[in-house]
Amino acid sequence: MGAERLCKCTSGKMSSEGRALFETDEILFRGDFRLCIPLREIDDVKVVDDKLCLRWKAGAASLALGAKHAARWAEKIRAPKGRLDKLGVKSGQRVSLVGESDPDFLAELAARDVAIASGRAPTQIDHLFFFVATPRDLDRIPSLAKSLRPDGALWLVRPKGKDAPVGERESMAAGRAAGLVDVKVVAFSPTHSASKYVIPLARR
Repeated sequence: MGAERLCKCTSGKMSSEGRALFETDEILFRGDFRLCIPLREIDDVKVVDDKLCLRWKAGAASLALGAKHAARWAEKIRAPKGRLDKLGVKSGQRVSLVGESDPDFLAELAARDVAIASGRAPTQIDHLFFFVATPRDLDRIPSLAKSLRPDGALWLVRPKGKDAPVGERESMAAGRAAGLVDVKVVAFSPTHSASKYVIPLARR
């Protein structure tokens, strides 16, 4: 889940109090009217007093977020984090990949200088990326979770869309049944989403 602020939004002749959310790929506003502003389509961003002023392909809007938050959101738009930064992968960490992974992702990991663990049962993993293709794959979650460090993360990477072979509800149920808690969702790629599961603090 991204940053969230109560604010006043003005777009054209419309103005309303409501809730603004900075998500992975878009900024959303929910009030008397609704806006969905794809980050990739924003071609002008500036801060005027306490307002974040945006212009994108479909229109323009200002969000009265407060000077500090407006500046912070503007910086996130101008200098978006890379995929590994969004996932929290750091140099020197141990990473394991299970399933049919993305070649571009492997190249990013190599450039970050992580230790890619291999073998039948690697241990002490900081980030385990499980590429889920079918509902039956979810049965592997309990055994894969045993490879994690106490503060490690199991990422379920699955196709997006309502016709995807594995839905969000199914994957959440499987993760929780394995004793894990879901804490974050990241847009892994244009076609896939990644959900982060961790061991509850009480069991670490």
